[in-house]
Amino acid sequence: MYETIRPHLQALWELWLFLLFIGIVAWVFWPGRRKKMEEHGRIPFETDEKSPTTPPRREERN
Repeated sequence: MYETIRPHLQALWELWLFLLFIGIVAWVFWPGRRKKMEEHGRIPFETDEKSPTTPPRREERN
């Protein structure tokens, strides 16, 4: 029985993953979200002067 329904389940699974991928891409590139996504994209380049969650640097440990 499994051998008969496996191709159908596999096709449904592939369809689900494809639709999920398209949904995520549409959500990210939606015109109203552009500003927020650009802000998120700049996060690695921002520096915090004294963030309570960042450990002290080596020169500040003394």
